Amino acid sequence: MARPRQTLLSRQRILEAASVLIDKEGLDALSMRRLATELGVQGPSLYNHFATKAEIVDAVADAVIEQVDVSAFGAFAWDEALRRWARSYHAVLVAHPNIVPVLAQGPGRRPGGLAMAEAVYGALVDAGWSYARATHIGALMRYLVTGSALGSFALGFDVDPMLYERYPHLRHAPRLAEHHEAVDEGAFELGLDLLITGLTARHEMGTR
Repeated sequence: MARPRQTLLSRQRILEAASVLIDKEGLDALSMRRLATELGVQGPSLYNHFATKAEIVDAVADAVIEQVDVSAFGAFAWDEALRRWARSYHAVLVAHPNIVPVLAQGPGRRPGGLAMAEAVYGALVDAGWSYARATHIGALMRYLVTGSALGSFALGFDVDPMLYERYPHLRHAPRLAEHHEAVDEGAFELGLDLLITGLTARHEMGTR
């Protein structure tokens, strides 16, 4: 009688399952035991590919960053490239909000994160920004993008209108929830536009 075929386990399958679990239930839901159950394998088999849960989280974070489009650098002027990259970066993080706290800590030793940082920093330096200022701009962009993806500003207000009787300037706050996507995206676009406009003005003045 033929032996039942076993599903082949690979790093990619593990990462895909871990990413789905994190997206659905958050980082706290991920454990080696839970992941093994989701994959239909024994827990020890995961250790043939990843030594720890932290390694899996790191790999998931890097896989998310690899989805960010950095092709604008080298194809467009530095300011337009920065704008296009930031929008792609923002869109990717909004699609995977539960991994943002990990990404907000920086690239660490993750290849995808370091490659993205290299693309951004290199383009800024090539455009004439000083090394120090290019570092500041890279940090500022990360603050804007990761901060905007960590949570919804609009959904942070309760919908009970009675709550705002003592706060008359917030009387429209209960309506924010139903328009949260437009509010949050509008805020990101405004911040990005102001940031790029300000940087462009400094660049043209030669204060780089």
